[in-house]
Amino acid sequence: MNPEPMGEGALAGLRVIESCQNLAGPYCGTVLADMGADVIKVEPPGGDHSRKIGRHFAGEESYAFMTLNRSKRGIVVDLKTEAGKGVFEELAAGADAIVENVRPGAMERMGLGYEDLKKIKPDIIYASISGFGRTGPYAGQGGYDLISQGFSSLMSFTGEPGRDPVKIPVPLCDLNAGMYSAISILSAVFHRHRTGKGQWIDTSLTDAGLGYTVWQASQFFPSGEPPVPKGTKHEISAPYQAFRCADGYIIIGGTSQLNWERMCRAIGRADLLERPEYSTPRDRGNNEDALALELEEALTKGSRDDWLDRLREVKVPCGPIHDMAEAFDHPQIQAREMAVEVDHPVAGPMRVLALPQKMSETPVRVSRPAPLLGQHTDEVLRELGKNEEDIWALRKSGGVG
Repeated sequence: MNPEPMGEGALAGLRVIESCQNLAGPYCGTVLADMGADVIKVEPPGGDHSRKIGRHFAGEESYAFMTLNRSKRGIVVDLKTEAGKGVFEELAAGADAIVENVRPGAMERMGLGYEDLKKIKPDIIYASISGFGRTGPYAGQGGYDLISQGFSSLMSFTGEPGRDPVKIPVPLCDLNAGMYSAISILSAVFHRHRTGKGQWIDTSLTDAGLGYTVWQASQFFPSGEPPVPKGTKHEISAPYQAFRCADGYIIIGGTSQLNWERMCRAIGRADLLERPEYSTPRDRGNNEDALALELEEALTKGSRDDWLDRLREVKVPCGPIHDMAEAFDHPQIQAREMAVEVDHPVAGPMRVLALPQKMSETPVRVSRPAPLLGQHTDEVLRELGKNEEDIWALRKSGGVG
């Protein structure tokens, strides 16, 4: 079943045209759609590339695509045709914002770049997402999340010391670029409300990755020393990492002085409180490797659940390492409704991710399943004032699918 309506979302009345593929741009659109915006996903005749990826499909429908593109309407427009270009221009004229993440220059070559659409709608907000952005020597290059993870330095300090580079499995650069773009669009809407002016938003996957290196950059700038892989250890705080127990791992956040003292007593190592090399947070950070060995020596003598009970009893932040099945089966995650069910026309009842934030007056919700390819083409064209004869002519011309 589709989620029950719970009132209008905060962005009700905002119309966004999404001309995007894969992840970064579509994620931006999904964030806005789940918060109530009318997001119209414009796909080429072959569809978004993500319709064809993943290990699991319902018929020809990819679960990857369906999870990412919920809450949107979908139309098929061939932007390489004059008729299709005309439809996109009409959509832009009635929209608040455009989101595109095709290769830099492609929209401009079709006459659908920011400067082109600004002539049609002077206050348009136009968000472009690319691998490296629209300035600099790499501005014209395409990009993917993994390339940006490497280029932005993220992979240079991810993983275990002395091992080969590893990627962050969650596509952080893609998702951050989408989220930064969504935030920028909303900021631009507020700016337009005050000034009447639209603007062009330029977000890159590489910048989005680098923009999250807050702790690492804070240590690199004064020292000039690049950060290195530290496993689960924190860049500047200790003890804050995963520790081995007799039957698994737990994560302990004992970084504040109070939590440090509570933790030592709870695990039977109050003697560490008398050691000068561990006296202050700065001392513990400087001696984190030796400290980790001493703590793990104690923790391997007990079970994961026993240590969690002891640490929670004295209010030390801690937790287990769940696999995804354990995470979604946990009462806490279920109470937060991080997976919701929608009724897809092909897949039937299926679970998709929900957005994390909870809003008391304008609930964030998955309002509809991901669209079939071109599912809402006729509906949207009618909203543009097209009659059946107009729609038939557009289909015959190849402008829409």
